[in-house]
Amino acid sequence: MRKTVTWIVLADAAEARILANDGPGKGLYEVPRGRLHGTKQANREIMADRPGRTFDRAGQGRHSMEPRHSAKQVSQEAFLAGVARRLERAVAAGHYDSLILVAAPKALGGLRKHLSRQVIDRISAEMPKDLIQVATADLARHLAPVLPA
Repeated sequence: MRKTVTWIVLADAAEARILANDGPGKGLYEVPRGRLHGTKQANREIMADRPGRTFDRAGQGRHSMEPRHSAKQVSQEAFLAGVARRLERAVAAGHYDSLILVAAPKALGGLRKHLSRQVIDRISAEMPKDLIQVATADLARHLAPVLPA
């Protein structure tokens, strides 16, 4: 009988951990290359240059142009897209059978936007909680409602 592997993704907007569980009573372990890092820099550190300038539509005035999205938002979005790509490659390779997403609410919504249908079909549970800093040994208690580890 083939074992069922469940991946648990813990994420916020700048960091992700991927853990696995091979069935009830087997515990949790971190998958190889299961830590992903984005940037935790503040917007002012990412955008060190002054914003561009433009002329008014009418008149001689000039003013700075503000971007539609902050550099931090763009960075976080790119990070979550990278996490989604990692999950897509892993499901295509048959590394997991089911998936549990545990992420801060905003990160969970951002991650969902990038998931392919193949990954979405594997999701067995979602938890809108930020557990990225919780030690692996303590996670079983937090995941008890969705994973009998």
